[in-house]
Amino acid sequence: MSSTHKYLKDYPRPQWVRDEWLLLNGEWSFRFDDSFEGERNKWYSKLDTDRTIQVPFTYETKASGIGEEKFHPCVWYERNVSIPGELGDKRVILHFQAVDYLAKLWVNGVYIGSHEGGYSAFSFDITDAVQLGGDNRITVRVEDSNSTMQPRGKQRWIDKNYGCWYVQTTGIWQSVWLEYVDALHVSRAKITPDLVEASVSFEYELGGTVRSFDGLTLQTMIQFDGKLIRSTETNVDRTFLKVNLSVMNDVGEWKVHTWHPNHPNLYDVKVILKKDGHPVDTVYTYFGMRRIQIKGDRILLNNHPIYQRLLLDQGYWEDTHLTPPSEEAIIEDIEKTLALGFNGVRKHQKLEDPRFLYWADRKGLLVWSEIAATYEFGDDAVQRFTKEWMEVVRQHYNHPSIVTWVPFNESWGIGNVARDRRQQQFTESIYNLTKSYDQMRPVIVNDGWEHTISDIITLHDYEEFGAALEARYKDKDVLLSNEVCHDKHRFPFADGYSYNGQPVIISEYGGIAFKSEEGWGYGNQVKNEEEFLARYEGITQAIKNLDYVSGFCYTQLTDVQQEVNGLLTINREPKIDMEKIRKINLK
Repeated sequence: MSSTHKYLKDYPRPQWVRDEWLLLNGEWSFRFDDSFEGERNKWYSKLDTDRTIQVPFTYETKASGIGEEKFHPCVWYERNVSIPGELGDKRVILHFQAVDYLAKLWVNGVYIGSHEGGYSAFSFDITDAVQLGGDNRITVRVEDSNSTMQPRGKQRWIDKNYGCWYVQTTGIWQSVWLEYVDALHVSRAKITPDLVEASVSFEYELGGTVRSFDGLTLQTMIQFDGKLIRSTETNVDRTFLKVNLSVMNDVGEWKVHTWHPNHPNLYDVKVILKKDGHPVDTVYTYFGMRRIQIKGDRILLNNHPIYQRLLLDQGYWEDTHLTPPSEEAIIEDIEKTLALGFNGVRKHQKLEDPRFLYWADRKGLLVWSEIAATYEFGDDAVQRFTKEWMEVVRQHYNHPSIVTWVPFNESWGIGNVARDRRQQQFTESIYNLTKSYDQMRPVIVNDGWEHTISDIITLHDYEEFGAALEARYKDKDVLLSNEVCHDKHRFPFADGYSYNGQPVIISEYGGIAFKSEEGWGYGNQVKNEEEFLARYEGITQAIKNLDYVSGFCYTQLTDVQQEVNGLLTINREPKIDMEKIRKINLK
């Protein structure tokens, strides 16, 4: 029997694959709407413009063909798409992987719907508005703002870059694509591995167009390396159903093929929805058998302590900004991270393209998944953040590479969390809400600074000298007592919270830049590779000498605009011999 694994290059959602799809990236008509007149003047009927843009690159990027960095609060897109003449019972689903920030959609002048949130994916069933066998006009209006109550991450909200904030991202910035699915189809599956029981559960949700369950069955086939492990077929009698299957076989740890950075084993799954025994919907997916635990002050992966050597990764490119220029560029970043001797990344202030997570799954890269921050606290920020955070947790839950959720960073958006009870309660609510959906992964609340409740205590420190760093952190009890600052200006815990024996990770340090570069890094800039390596080894070894610390995260993979402290340039050229960095990391 052949493997069920289905890899399609440039497929925008590679963990949930169907055969019938059409990528809509490429040239679209484009128009700015600074005065917000487009909707009133019915631009959705015809977008009167000679300007074009290359989707999915935003107008601020060179790759878009426009390259204008000035902020525009409203933009419009239009494209004609040919739909096949004979669809039968197929539905036409239009997918957007990410649009920043408020998107509205029309098809052939018919309003379809809207979505708010710059980082989560969304879809619309446009079947009832399309004309079969001819061209169909897709129109998208995107409204953005400079509001600091909007989750924006590293996007600036003034008209120039400053500090560690960069050119904004407005509009479509990840793939747009069509999918043809049967009216009877499976819309999603929540896949949860249980290493203790050597089993996996599938919580299926059927599409909203499933009105009757007569004659419906759902088959789940699990394979490993082309060999059938389990297959079951279940009668469908409701929109939501759960299937539990053993993955026990005669080889591997616990008689199971586990997922780990050293051996990123993945099981392939074929999901077949049948009507009266005939397949109507076939989906290809996969999962990894792995278990993440907190045991005392250690993080365990598959029952064994794992030391996390992480690299801060903001996912920026020179000509495309937040949008990966290609799938090859995604693979290059992962492979260079691994070649440098790191076993994971902290994806900083960005929800990455699903293709990145796919390749992290396949290549064994640990991922801390962090969402874009707001920068002001208020009711509006709470509502926007909570909605988008839960969307992305749900969308990326199945990726085995994601081993930690990071909803907050350095008190951004919760600036008074050290003392403000309302902000503390907000962080607690996000922690508990995340746990209600995901029991597998640790959650870090307020990475680096004043923690409230958190499964891991993470500390940021850009100390230049290894001896000073080691001395500051040597006495664990004093450091975590909240009597001293862990990085000269911040306490590990918010008022009313204290250390409860959790694992500790130094989740930002380093940030070394060269003197010859324009821009900034942390601390004094170094003159040459020799100085760089001496400082890098000094501070990295200082962290590794701390027995109670479970890992580190170095800042950072690449330069980003004015921030020039990457191990690689923005064009992915190594500044230092990569093998020398690797040897220090693995020493």
